[in-house]
Amino acid sequence: MKVLISLSSFGAAETGRHGQLWCTDLAQQAGADGVEVRGELLRDATTELPALAGRAAVYSSPEGLWTPQGALNEAALARGVQAAQVLRAPRLKMSIGGFGPSSHASLHRLKDLLLAAPQVELVIENDQTATAGTLAAMQAFFAAQEQAGLGLGMTFDMGNWHWQGECPLQAAQALAPYVRYVHCKGVQRLPAKWVAVPLAESMAPWRAVLRALHADVPHAIEYPLVGDDLVAVTREQVAFIRAAREAA
Repeated sequence: MKVLISLSSFGAAETGRHGQLWCTDLAQQAGADGVEVRGELLRDATTELPALAGRAAVYSSPEGLWTPQGALNEAALARGVQAAQVLRAPRLKMSIGGFGPSSHASLHRLKDLLLAAPQVELVIENDQTATAGTLAAMQAFFAAQEQAGLGLGMTFDMGNWHWQGECPLQAAQALAPYVRYVHCKGVQRLPAKWVAVPLAESMAPWRAVLRALHADVPHAIEYPLVGDDLVAVTREQVAFIRAAREAA
């Protein structure tokens, strides 16, 4: 089981100050097996992506696959695929955006576009929105894409379900057959909002969620990594995820 670091874990300020190449070096020093490069945190894609080539396991696109109106966003997919190809990252992570009943006809077009880029595997993440972050939305999408013969897998974000009032354990049990990548994210509730925290500080049933999911897929840290010695903090959390997965 590989443990990755989503580079958003270092925070927008830290990542913006140092760049994702610096963060990738830090993750490697801390013993991580790879990183997830974040499209929304790139300072200059034309220079930063080539510099990271061969270093990333996943490219995370901040764009949805379908527009709010339910149309397939071919331009967003093309940008994501191109970035993943420059990175030589085997996986591209996106959300379904505004996918709905009117979007089903475009699944065959999506299949053709993905066949044209066989070196990049698209994985779909549950985000924090009503259209792309509920169990009903995810089940409807995966049933439709399966019927269309796409065979897409899922990035299961353990924490995002809470933003829509969903049960992560119920989601894990229902969607486990599709999960090919796990975002490890603990959550706590503040008076006005949910926040991401390390798993050990989470109020969610994260151990049960891990038990419901396949152990042999990559698991990424996607919660704040902060401290005076970032390498030590990151190394400690990488070890924690490995131990938690083994104990689940």
